Amino acid sequence: MAETRMKLAEVDPVWARIAREAEEAVAHEPLLGGLVHYSILHHPTMERALSYRTSLKLANGEMSEQILREICDEAYSADPDLAHAARADITATYERDPACHRYLQPLLFFKGFQAVQAYRVAHWLWTQGRKDLAYFFQMRSSEVFGTDIHPAARIGRGIMIDHAHSIVIGETAVVGDNVSMLHSVTLGGTGKEDSDRHPKIGNNVLIGAGAKVLGNITVGHCSRIAAGSVVLKEVPPCTTVAGVPAKIVGEAGCDQPSKEMDQILRGETLGM
Repeated sequence: MAETRMKLAEVDPVWARIAREAEEAVAHEPLLGGLVHYSILHHPTMERALSYRTSLKLANGEMSEQILREICDEAYSADPDLAHAARADITATYERDPACHRYLQPLLFFKGFQAVQAYRVAHWLWTQGRKDLAYFFQMRSSEVFGTDIHPAARIGRGIMIDHAHSIVIGETAVVGDNVSMLHSVTLGGTGKEDSDRHPKIGNNVLIGAGAKVLGNITVGHCSRIAAGSVVLKEVPPCTTVAGVPAKIVGEAGCDQPSKEMDQILRGETLGM
């Protein structure tokens, strides 16, 4: 067992750590043994575990777990980047969320992570022209996780969505790498236009709880959007915006706001 784990750690350190933590979790709480075994320890790879967990969550009377699992397996086999992105998302959640103490927590318990992985499979289906199946994934993710992410949206790696309730990301939205957002964030449009109408979020951006970013505007890299803000105009890189409507109130205050997760507007940021 130790030799196998050592080899796994060399090939896939994230999955090796999850497997180790899963064994520890079962030893500590045997009543969770079935959940942990079926979700993690039963699977030889991260990809298989992701397929199982996503299909289990999204299955209903209209679409069986087995069919959904086959769809997910197909997606992960065809596009290895899906699982690479999932590993980056887990690492991001562990590093940024103070409530996350183990790598296995996002996979087992955090609906923000699970919703993003469901989106990633839906986006793959969308790019393959299988739009009705993609819409099914979107619908079930909205019903199960309380998130509504259009499968055509483009979302990068290292995404952390904390709490994840009432997240809305529109069809033409683009989200860069290493972005953090909290609950009730909307990346939406401003009316009934059907062209490129949603925000473009740069890398390393922090979007606070309840923030609304509306329209085909750019939020520059390494910027911060304060909680409750309504952003209707472009946000320059490395700045902080706040208010309704949002205005620039200062610099971002650090190189990578999405990793620092500092949401306090201090005197120097406000120009006081």
